Amino acid sequence: MNKSVSPLANPPVKQSSEFKIGVLLIKSGKITADDAREVVALSKTDGLLFGDAAVKLGLVTNADIQEVLAKQFDYTHLVESSNFSPHLISAFHPNSPEAEFIRGLRTQLSLDWFKDEKNKTLAISSINEGSGNSRFIANLAISFSQLGKKTILIDANLRNPTQHTIFDLNLQQRGLSDILIARAGLEAIHNIHAISKLSLLPSGAVPPNPQELVSGSAFKEVITFLHEIFDIILIDTPAFSVGADAQAIAASAGGVFLVARKNITRTADMNKVAKTLVSNGTQVVGSVITDF
Repeated sequence: MNKSVSPLANPPVKQSSEFKIGVLLIKSGKITADDAREVVALSKTDGLLFGDAAVKLGLVTNADIQEVLAKQFDYTHLVESSNFSPHLISAFHPNSPEAEFIRGLRTQLSLDWFKDEKNKTLAISSINEGSGNSRFIANLAISFSQLGKKTILIDANLRNPTQHTIFDLNLQQRGLSDILIARAGLEAIHNIHAISKLSLLPSGAVPPNPQELVSGSAFKEVITFLHEIFDIILIDTPAFSVGADAQAIAASAGGVFLVARKNITRTADMNKVAKTLVSNGTQVVGSVITDF
C-alpha cells in the first residue's frame, strides 16, 4: 500500500534558504562564500547572529545588513548613494524616530480615512510655504508603499513643484499639467523602480494658469481614473497662502491633511483655513506639526 506523504513533511529547503541573510549578502556581492564560512564559525563560537558576526569581522557594515534585511522582508531600504533626496527618511532610515512617526500617521490615516473604499485620495497641504509639506508627503507615500499598497504621489503644485527633484526626475518630462491639456497620457506616470509599489505623477511643465487647471473637470477626471488603478492617491498641493489652488485640489480629493511647521505656522491661520475648508464641504482629515 502506498504511504501518503503530507506536502509539509519535506519543506522546500532551497526556497527558504534563498532568503537567508548569508545568501543575500553573497548574492549582493558583499561577502564571498569563504567569508560566509568564517562568519558561521564565529557566530557559533560567540553565539552571534550571522549579521552581527559579519559586522564584527569587518566584512560588512550595519548599513549593509539593513539593506539585505530590507530585501529579505520585501521592505524598501535605499542606500545613501542613491540620487534621491536625503530627506526621504522612510526609505533611507526606516528605523529612525522620524520614519516611525510617519508610520504612526500612516496607521492613523488607514483607520480614519482610507478604511472606506471610496476614500482613496487625500490632499496634503500646508498653510505657508516652507512648511516641509512636499518632504512630508513624499515620505508618507513611501510608507504606504512599504505597507504593500499600490500608491501614487501626484505633484499638483503647478506653481513651484519639487517632487521631480526629490525623486531625481527631469522637470522637462511630461506630467500632470500636460495631461490636463491633453498633451500626455499614462506615460507621464513614472514607476519608482527603486521603491516597490510607488508611482509618481510629476507636475510637468509649469503653466501660466495653474489654478484654472486644477479647478477644471479634467483634474477630477484624472483622479477618478486613477481610483481604478491605485490603492492610495496622495496629492501634493501649493500652500494655501499662495492662492486658491490648494482649496480646489482638496475639494476634488474630498479630504485634506494639513501640515504645519513648528515655530512657523500660526495656529490662528491653521484654524482659519480648516474652517474655510469645512464650510466648502471638504473634510479636514487631520493635521500634524513637523520639525524635520
